[in-house]
Amino acid sequence: MEKASNIIIIEDNNYIRNGWKTFVDFEDDLEVIGDFGSCEAAFEQNKLCTKTDLFLMDIGLPGMSGIEGVQHIKMHYPDAVCIMATVFDDDKHVFEALKAGAVGYMLKNMSPEELISAIRSALRGGSPLTPNVARMVIDVLYVPADGQVELSRREKSILEALAKGHSYNQIGKQLFLSTDGIRYHIRNIYTKLQVNSRSEAVSKAFQNRIINPDTIS
Repeated sequence: MEKASNIIIIEDNNYIRNGWKTFVDFEDDLEVIGDFGSCEAAFEQNKLCTKTDLFLMDIGLPGMSGIEGVQHIKMHYPDAVCIMATVFDDDKHVFEALKAGAVGYMLKNMSPEELISAIRSALRGGSPLTPNVARMVIDVLYVPADGQVELSRREKSILEALAKGHSYNQIGKQLFLSTDGIRYHIRNIYTKLQVNSRSEAVSKAFQNRIINPDTIS
């Protein structure tokens, strides 16, 4: 029988952490060798971390964030892989986690079967993403063949709100995003449209019929 893959779980919610541990330990090919409520507590166990094949971790942790934790892992334990499992499904958190070195991004409402499948996929060299996160990545990376500017649905919603004169805070409340998340999207919009201000973005969006001026009141 092959040696089980070693897993460390970093999640500050005891109920969720214990649930993940139970599901993972039930599998013959997987073994949780440590579970912790913070990155700091996990990284104190250096000898344990050096034996770890995969870290399953949250983003919103006390102290060092999960994204900072991934950066630490990639620096000190480069052979280990990281999967983020979180409640955040906005572009900002997804891309920050992936840029930090996470190979997978799952939402906490996943089923036990999806959790185990994601872990095995990551260990085999895959990049497990929940369907809505995968679609988000595709929307951001997609460039139409004819060169036409293409914004994601969320970016169009933000641009329409900007055209209506709404503040970042108002837009964030409407779309359930943080102000930083709105700024992140707006930077992407400016880059795609090749503009430098709200007025330029709105004007170009009208000119290119990206948003319909008749819907802006």
